[in-house]
Amino acid sequence: MARDLTALFDPGSVAVVGASDDPAKYGHAVASQALRAPGRRPVHLVNRRGGTVLGRTAATSVSAIGEPVDLVVISVPGAGFEAAVDEALACGAKAIVAITAGFAEAGAAGLARQRSVTARVRAAGAVLVGPNCLGIADNTTELYLASDRFAPGSVALLSQSGNLALELQLRGEPHGLGFSRFVSLGNQADVTLVDLVEDCARHEATSAIAVYAEDFGDGRAFAAAAATAGKPVVLLTAGRGTASARSAQSHTGALTTSTDVVAAACRDSGVELVRTPREMTVVLAALGAGSRTGGRRTAVFTDGGGHGAIAADAAEDAGLDVPELGAPTQDRLRSVLWEQSSVGNPVDLAGMGEQRPLSYADTVGELLAADEVDAVLMTGYFGGYAASDGGLGGGPAGGSVLADGETRAAKEIAARLAAVPKPLVVQSMYPRSPSCRVLAEAGVPVFGATEDAARALAAMTGRAAPGTGSVPPLPPAAVPLRDPGYHGVRALLGSAGVPFPAAREITDEAGLLAAAEEFDGPYVLKALHVLHKSDAGGVALRLPDRDALLAAYREMRSRLGAPAYSVEAMADLSDGVELIVGVNRDPRFGPVALVGLGGVLTETLRDVAFALAPVPAARAEALLRGLRSAALLDGVRGRPAVDVAAAAAVVERITTVAAAHPEIAELEVNPLLVRPDGALALDARAVLAPPSDVGPAACPAPPADIRPAARPTPPADLG
Repeated sequence: MARDLTALFDPGSVAVVGASDDPAKYGHAVASQALRAPGRRPVHLVNRRGGTVLGRTAATSVSAIGEPVDLVVISVPGAGFEAAVDEALACGAKAIVAITAGFAEAGAAGLARQRSVTARVRAAGAVLVGPNCLGIADNTTELYLASDRFAPGSVALLSQSGNLALELQLRGEPHGLGFSRFVSLGNQADVTLVDLVEDCARHEATSAIAVYAEDFGDGRAFAAAAATAGKPVVLLTAGRGTASARSAQSHTGALTTSTDVVAAACRDSGVELVRTPREMTVVLAALGAGSRTGGRRTAVFTDGGGHGAIAADAAEDAGLDVPELGAPTQDRLRSVLWEQSSVGNPVDLAGMGEQRPLSYADTVGELLAADEVDAVLMTGYFGGYAASDGGLGGGPAGGSVLADGETRAAKEIAARLAAVPKPLVVQSMYPRSPSCRVLAEAGVPVFGATEDAARALAAMTGRAAPGTGSVPPLPPAAVPLRDPGYHGVRALLGSAGVPFPAAREITDEAGLLAAAEEFDGPYVLKALHVLHKSDAGGVALRLPDRDALLAAYREMRSRLGAPAYSVEAMADLSDGVELIVGVNRDPRFGPVALVGLGGVLTETLRDVAFALAPVPAARAEALLRGLRSAALLDGVRGRPAVDVAAAAAVVERITTVAAAHPEIAELEVNPLLVRPDGALALDARAVLAPPSDVGPAACPAPPADIRPAARPTPPADLG
């Protein structure tokens, strides 16, 4: 159930323990901010020496205040932290914000202290943010308990870094971005990122949730919370390129990195994943514009050929489509433009803007009205005429007439957009000009960089409404797999409906000959318990009869000495495409599926896609058709199309099995042969997790190596 964080964001009273007159101490910064709204609620300053702090009488302890306190901020040296928590709880505190550092981020002893404190807080029915955090703020309730001010607005910012939070504020200011809330996550000992996302989703004054996180804790729960938030969630994270599992025992383990895992979780849950603070600001500004569409057909509109070409490239790099406009739309554009204008896409005024500034509005209006256009990217000089008149530089001399015309054009563009609301983003050489400000005030995102405008438009297109993502639920945990050998894994998958060729495990020549009597050739012989059998020469294909099978067995046994072998019916490989289906269990996001082009070239081609497991068949088919080599599935050079639906159904079965077995660290079918008449698994492998790593089907508890918060880490002498 969602946690009640009312006492955290709208407490009846606040106490700052460790308040100080010393500007070098964090307790001074927090106390100063807390006193910004003394009329909203009682604010008590606590310093063990008493006296006055910031001109107010300080209590020597929370109990000395003499009245209940809902929220207590603790900014004291580590040695006195536990006592401060115990006193706050004894005095009835419902929420604690722990600035003090030196816990899980400091090692095993610190983790043990952190867990002990957290247990006492939960037993008291209270909530704890931190420890090792930089405070919180809520502009909607006038709660200021962080060292810095955050401009009011509608974005909730949840961050493990103070510096990044400040940078986001600075970058957001030109776009009018402000914050409803700020929470420094700290070690997430009690209140987690998931708790905060869920609470911000219910917060009426919050329209978007921005997250900077280095440790997700339960990443799958974060994805699920974001998927149902009903509001945009934008994620910036670090360390995405480090492999989450370094197993060399399967292709899946070798190919899956944390970059893939995070990207898959974000795509499935509808989270906007960004790489830099600048990109986060761009996306937040775009999402604040409101207009979104499921299509990506983009019209690029410019007043200069160079800007149009660069913008078209940037749009396609961002995942947008820039198709040539149809004849009816081109005819309508010609009716409002002059002869030398280009109307194919990009659409280029070719100098008409200086002759008739309202041509900007006429063109935008026609593009917005076209059914074949989902979004418009306007780029170039617009804004320069008004900029020259306003002293911002640029523009032709005597530009006051053009400036007035351009401002009227901006107002008309805003009116056209209101009548036909589609995503419209503007890149201008003069983004601070009066005419561009008219557009910005009308809700049109305006940027100085072409790549920013394209990224913003990508955030507004090709997506369903926020909150309509889907994180597949984990199935109930099944009876653990006891036999991780080849035939044990085949039996597990076969019981779930995954088709395999006939096969028998053998250990000697008598068993081999008996197997050959059970089904007709041609045969396949595989050496078992050999890593990467094909690379080691442990697979022999197309053995036509028993004599060839026996000869292959004797040669392979003399060379490899494997203890067991598998005799199998040879599948018909003609007209087939080999795929790989794997599941790797990530420590934070749980089972993550991989599908792609399989066979012996899997790691060479690396044409794979990822999703949180289990993967429904419809989602699996979309992943397969999104591969670079997807054309192979539909038949090339006279080959017939293969049964992609059958392959997708098998993907669902394999990934469901893996998701139901938390003891399996990796499960892989490679190749999965897909033919025009169905799909057949030709090989399978499972890697069991070490016993200490096996937990519930959901993700395990957050690890102990949580990184410390940034800017600044509270010093040891906070008191």
